[in-house]
This record gives sequence, structure tokens and C-alpha cells, in this order.
Amino acid sequence: MTSSTTPGLARFNTLQVGEATAALHEVCASSAWGSDLLARRPFATADALFLASDAAMAELTAGDLAEAMAGHPPIGRPKPGDPTSSREQRGMAGASEALKAEMLELNLAYQDRFGHVFLICASGATGEQMRDAMRERIGNAPEQEREIVRTELGKINRIRLTRLVEQGE
Repeated sequence: MTSSTTPGLARFNTLQVGEATAALHEVCASSAWGSDLLARRPFATADALFLASDAAMAELTAGDLAEAMAGHPPIGRPKPGDPTSSREQRGMAGASEALKAEMLELNLAYQDRFGHVFLICASGATGEQMRDAMRERIGNAPEQEREIVRTELGKINRIRLTRLVEQGE
């Protein structure tokens, strides 16, 4: 339900600034992205929120993207006690030890090459699909990879924003 105001969206629109900032930080660790969305409240619909998120994502600098990526754990190693990263990386939960070892090796090589974690919208992806994407993307030019990361981060943000605005329904 994205065409009308949901109870969760109404609640988000009326949160105190500090609470809204914290809620947005759970979606995306970029303070620039969060500030942009805060400045646009209230949102008439979830679609308006998603469009604002996309617009804010398009404006992020390389530094803002780095800040956003710092909030994401490596694939295959969700943050302990973090249900969001565990849920999003569910495709790695049943992975073989060989696949987990390969992902660790690829993650380290990717981080050495690009200076940040490999970011992919992992929701619904298998461990093998994530591995294949990393294998493919590790050869990208840094500028190309930054734009792919921006796109993947936008997808993750939409999933997390959907969860935020549907809470309590």
C-alpha cells in the first residue's frame, strides 16, 4: 500500500526530529540522505517518500556514499544482534562452508580494491547469486562501481523505508 498515507507513514511524519533522525539512520547511515528526507517531511504518501529518497540518493557525494556504506556489514557476516542485516542476508544463512570461505576471500579482495564493503541488495538473493555479482563487479572501474553501489543502496533504502512506513499495520 504505497498510494495513500499509512498509519506507519503518519507516525513517521509526526515523530520528533531526534526520533525521525534515528529511524532514518536505521534505514541509511548517510547523514546527508537523512537530513534531506527530514527537510521534506511530511510526506503525503509512501510513494512521495520513496521519490524523495531516490532524489536524495542521487545527490550523495562520494563521501556521503562512504558514510552510508559504513553502516553495512560485509555479505556473509551480518552484525551480531542486528535483525535487519540478518534478514537481508538470509541467502547466506544456509551457504556451504566453501561458499562462506570464498565470500570472505572475495569480500577482502573487494575491500582492498575499492576501500569499502561490497554492497548489494541481498534481499531474496542466494549466496551463489551474491558471489557471482561480486566476482563480476570486482573488475569494475571505481567510478562505475560507485554508481552501482548508489543504485544498490537505493534499492536497500526502499525496502527499509517500506518496512518503516508499514510498521503497525
